[in-house]
Amino acid sequence: MNNRLGSLSSTKQKASINGQALEYIIAGQGSPTIVLINGSGGPIEGWLRVWEPLSALGTVFAYNRPGIGGSGKPVVPQTGEVIVESLRALLLHANLSPPYLLVGHSLGGLAVNLFARTFPTEVSGVVLLEATAPEDVSVMARYQNGFQRFAQRTLDSIFGKDELGETGHVSRTVDLIQRAGPFPDVPFVVVTGGRPAMAWATPAQALAARAEHQRRLAALSPQGKQMIASRSGHFPQLTEPEVVVEAVRFVVDHLPPG
Repeated sequence: MNNRLGSLSSTKQKASINGQALEYIIAGQGSPTIVLINGSGGPIEGWLRVWEPLSALGTVFAYNRPGIGGSGKPVVPQTGEVIVESLRALLLHANLSPPYLLVGHSLGGLAVNLFARTFPTEVSGVVLLEATAPEDVSVMARYQNGFQRFAQRTLDSIFGKDELGETGHVSRTVDLIQRAGPFPDVPFVVVTGGRPAMAWATPAQALAARAEHQRRLAALSPQGKQMIASRSGHFPQLTEPEVVVEAVRFVVDHLPPG
């Protein structure tokens, strides 16, 4: 695995997009263009176990959002519209034209949700991996326990609160999703881990709510379906890469011709 990681890292490129340095990588060729969007704090290397098989399905693109890997620190607040517009500009810089098959993990699912609703003609299909649903944001905050709140306050006091980072602007992103147009009618798979992360520390009501939100995500498109990665927690692309590849392949197989 280390050799593969080194090979992947050696092909990285950089671009300046709206005054922001962004690091990205491309593999494969032809259609579709599969765009991998990390969760919060997740680097390109998080896609290592699915990178090669996905590159056999088309052109695969991944990048580091501001503050991750070789990308520069954020220069403006990372709200949903900033993330989406920066990604679109980076894809065009890389000579990758729409439509795109968007694959979003965790918090990256919110960016995918907003992208698909705002620019539906630029999206051919969607895969969400253990994705944050808009409803998760308020529900999880409501059920956050005292230890979790204390830990966050402690980290903020030690390292300082990142005023520009995306996690501080999630509510804005959710608001943008709620005010955007409908989710497009495209091939769509939601991959949900069968072993919820931190289940031992999460109230049963919160777990039930999130499970329902995952089902609702899959219902956003008439072509949507849910797949359960039975052995996975929050990172099925690492623990069950074959399930993730199967989900993307399903969407590829159901894309309209041309």
